[in-house]
Amino acid sequence: MQTRFILINTSHAGNVGAAARAMKTMGFDDLVLVAPRWANVLRREETIQRASGALDVLDKCRIVETLDEALDGMTHLCATAMTPRDFGPPTVAPRPHFEMLSKTERIAHTARGLAADFIDEHSPATHSDPGGESQRGVAFLFGSERFGMRNEDVYRCHACLSIPSNPSFGSLNIGAAIQVIAYEWRLALGGFTAVDPVAKVQTPTVGGPADAAQVAGMLEHLERSLVALGFLDPAAPKKLMPRLNQLFNRANLTQEEIHILRGIAKAILQNK
Repeated sequence: MQTRFILINTSHAGNVGAAARAMKTMGFDDLVLVAPRWANVLRREETIQRASGALDVLDKCRIVETLDEALDGMTHLCATAMTPRDFGPPTVAPRPHFEMLSKTERIAHTARGLAADFIDEHSPATHSDPGGESQRGVAFLFGSERFGMRNEDVYRCHACLSIPSNPSFGSLNIGAAIQVIAYEWRLALGGFTAVDPVAKVQTPTVGGPADAAQVAGMLEHLERSLVALGFLDPAAPKKLMPRLNQLFNRANLTQEEIHILRGIAKAILQNK
């Protein structure tokens, strides 16, 4: 799904830069400003400084006069507001709502694929998008720093996101709120990977089944630790590692379990 962050009537230039930085950190770059206070906000010094290198997001950013323009092509709208509206959409926490969204999209994607399979490959219809996939998109809307989102803008949305926070002090600036929302959405989309500086391999930051490459990397790491311990003779390894490979395959390791095993191997190597 296309992802867009929309800032409405932003009054502080630094917040635009902070938004760009938060978005780039999580791999998003579609930023739209609706009638910001400063016409030259994308070129202001404070904006550039707070972007901290996310200048490509600022370069791509669009400034529009109306929310209608900003919402072009978006199919699911999420308001961000601390206070529920009487006639507004349901107020939900980001994580469960995003899990629902990603699950729904996966089901829809499968259905579109099945529908496409039934289209005759010689039919002109094969050159169109049978499920309208190119038009699917989610937008996250953020109001002005002083007044938040207007009721009429919230009413247009499918959900109102409320970040769980301290009930007695739930105030978040826009940059921080965007970072939380961007992280939770990226997590729902599958997350990124992190590089282990010792093993020089990538290990996932989120849960789920470990793939073959992750198991192989863990086995190589474990083999080095067993050699360091003297348990494995590299000159006569016999069938130890293939047997361990079979053992771990039967175990259907999760990504968290790979982390644990690599941590053990790392500790062994550090203490030898």
